[in-house]
This record gives sequence, C-alpha cells and structure tokens, in this order.
Amino acid sequence: MLRRRENWLKALDGSSENLIEIRDLMYSRGSRVIFKDMNLTIKRGEVTALMGPSGTGKTTLLRLITRQLVPQHGVICVDGVDISSLNQAGLYEMRKRFGMLFQNGALLTDYNVFENVAFPLREHTSLSNRLIRHVVLTKLHAVGLRGAADMWPSQLSGGMARRVALARAMVMDPEILIYDEPFVGLDPISMGVIVRLVRRMNDALGITSIIVSHDVAEVSTVADCSYLISDGKVAASGSPDELHAANSELVRQFMHGMADGPVAFHFEAPDYAEQLLGRDAE
Repeated sequence: MLRRRENWLKALDGSSENLIEIRDLMYSRGSRVIFKDMNLTIKRGEVTALMGPSGTGKTTLLRLITRQLVPQHGVICVDGVDISSLNQAGLYEMRKRFGMLFQNGALLTDYNVFENVAFPLREHTSLSNRLIRHVVLTKLHAVGLRGAADMWPSQLSGGMARRVALARAMVMDPEILIYDEPFVGLDPISMGVIVRLVRRMNDALGITSIIVSHDVAEVSTVADCSYLISDGKVAASGSPDELHAANSELVRQFMHGMADGPVAFHFEAPDYAEQLLGRDAE
C-alpha cells in the first residue's frame, strides 16, 4: 500500500495541467459508504461541474478536497501536494488558495455589504483601510453591486445576496473558486446573472472553478467538464454535450430529468402491505 501511494504522488506533480487529482478515494460514515474507489481530475483554468442525484455526497466531496474531512483511503492532491501530509500551518496556507460561495450565501447579518466583503481581508491580511476599501469596491464593481456597499443583508434580494457572497469569495484572489449550489432559489434573471459571472470570473481571472449543482441546463452552459456521481463513483464524465448524448440509463435519467430510471422514486422499504397491515396480509 505504501509503495502504491508513493507511485500516486510521483505521478501527481505540480507541473501537471491537472490542479486537483483524486485517486482511489474511499470515505464512509459509519456503515454507510459515501465514496468507493473514486477517481476524479480537475484541470487548471476550467469550470468543472460535480453533479448527481441528491445524497450522493457532492458537498462531502468538497469538504474532502479542502480537508475538512479526511478519507479512509486514497489520495487527494492539490497542485501536486498530498493534502493529508500538510500540518496545520500548511493546511491554512493551502485553504487561502480557495474561495467558497456557500449554498445560502452565508452573509454575516450584523455587517453591511462592504464589511461582509472586507471580512477576509481584515482577518487574513495587514492591508490598510485605504487599500481594503479599494479592493472591496473593485470586487463589488465586478459583480455589479458597488452601489450596494452600504446596504444590509436583510435589504438584499436573493440574487443580490449571492453576488455579494461571490465578491467576498473572490476578495482574496483565490486560485480555486468553489460554488456549492449557486443557482438554488434564484429567479431566472438572477440565475442568468450568476451563470454569466461564473464564466466571466473564471476566464478573466484565470482561476479554476468547481460547481456543485443539480441545475443541468445552467451547468451545461458554463461547464467545460462535468462529472456525474452515483453509488460512490464517477458514473460518467465529459463535456455537457457528451453527457447529454450518453447511452447510460442513469445519465439519461439525470440529464433529462426523467422520473423513471435507475434512481427509484421509492426509497428502499419493507413490503408495503406487510408494513401497513401486518404479516398476515394477503
């Protein structure tokens, strides 16, 4: 096993076009297996989507990539570095390379828009107030909300709050930007704005983006590569067009939103009549 791990690490050097490499990942919670022998690659400079039915562990995978969770087996490398080998100081430095857009925005309700975006700078840098003001207004301008700097989270629409959260995620100029369900709860206009920002920010800043989402149509317009996760493994991968054309029943069911298919409507349960009426039911 040790030799196999050494071979993995030799192959995953920082000169690769792959920024994140996951090899033979296994992770369980109690008796429930979340991932089993999962292999996945995220290329530099691309928008990569992680999709799949609910409960397949997509958000758990993000936590493993940022080492909030530790796998039982396998290797996760970020820019050629096995993150399991990092000490606490190294882990904190690695996490500074990530920006995170949380599913609900996670704005701090006691801070206005400006201070929400400024928060990471105040916590992790020694920049002067003048420079912080310059950086924050620049990021807010990039998402179209410089004029909302003095507003409070309670005054923002859902789409505006998501854009403020995106400005905060970008304020430290991360190399990797993670979006956890960025389109949930948005009206069509706000959703279109976020989709455009994801693509524009990725290309303009030269970063790498990871999107977890159920919204197949929106993801298909922005992702360079998509992974469909099911039963603890990658069920399919490729460009959105390739996934739409796939022959797999599971892929077709998910990509086209079909009610019937490998993902059953009913969760596994005892016999219906027996459970309702008892063992003697005919």
